[in-house]
Amino acid sequence: MIKFFLMVNKQGQTRLSRYYEHVEINKRTVLEAEVIKNCLSRSKDECSFVEYKDFKLVYRQYAALFIIVGIDQTENEMAVYELIHNFVEVLDKYFSRV
Repeated sequence: MIKFFLMVNKQGQTRLSRYYEHVEINKRTVLEAEVIKNCLSRSKDECSFVEYKDFKLVYRQYAALFIIVGIDQTENEMAVYELIHNFVEVLDKYFSRV
């Protein structure tokens, strides 16, 4: 199950966040800061799947934009990785040049 969905720029600023489970506002900011730091600090040669606390992070970079999805341990990482790509393709078709 997807727990949250983040779109972040290279400077670490959250551009879009969507939570599918209730998380208090102050905990969201701490969670986002830690998740963003973990994903942005990784090199391009490293895997796009990261285990973090009690869930997994799946992220993908498109130019200056990172899309990060938090999932539970039972979810398929490759399916979520492809979901991110499909999401970006839809945005690109709709807005042209995402």
